[in-house]
Amino acid sequence: MKSVLIIGLGDFGHYLCRDLAELKNEIMIVDREETAMEDLLDIASDSLIADCTRESVLRKIGVDNFDICFVCISGNFQSSLEITSLLKDLGARYVVSQVRSEVHAKFLLRNGADEVIHPNRGAAMRAAVKYNNDHVYDYIDLKDGYSIYEITPLHDWINKSILSSDIRARHDMYIIGIIRPDNRTIFMPDPQTIIQEGDHLMVLAHEKTFDKVIRRLR
Repeated sequence: MKSVLIIGLGDFGHYLCRDLAELKNEIMIVDREETAMEDLLDIASDSLIADCTRESVLRKIGVDNFDICFVCISGNFQSSLEITSLLKDLGARYVVSQVRSEVHAKFLLRNGADEVIHPNRGAAMRAAVKYNNDHVYDYIDLKDGYSIYEITPLHDWINKSILSSDIRARHDMYIIGIIRPDNRTIFMPDPQTIIQEGDHLMVLAHEKTFDKVIRRLR
């Protein structure tokens, strides 16, 4: 469970709040308009009606207490830029900002954003899964509960082959790729491939199976 601050409750902010809440995170939501957050009050841990372009508001919130701060403001780039910069100046640990263009992304990354996200429904779910756990680096939803995840390997898989780790039989999880620390990717690796320290594994798994494995990585 992580503590999350979401500033701005448009469509993307709404999806993100609901998806993160389903993953059992503590969420504080902030927006200028009370009507923007009314339908989220029952799932958010805390809420505030305020203008986050004001430094005094962010100081009051205590942004450095949150694991992740999301800036989900799509209609006013100037406000998004100001808030992103202020968050970092005030000690926010990790800032993820919503963007509408590559130009906006460059400005935000230069002015405090640790990462940017292009908004859509799929991006909200991917962000929720990714930022919910430090060991999940990417996520692609498929269907019927199955997804592809990019994860770090369990400790007892390291320095063993895929076959000897018996990952498929023990966890009903299929390794479809290995991303080496030098960013070289091995697709459909041979069962004799050794899983190394620093590897990222691309695995195909059902959400129930994946949840059991990911608990061991936390």
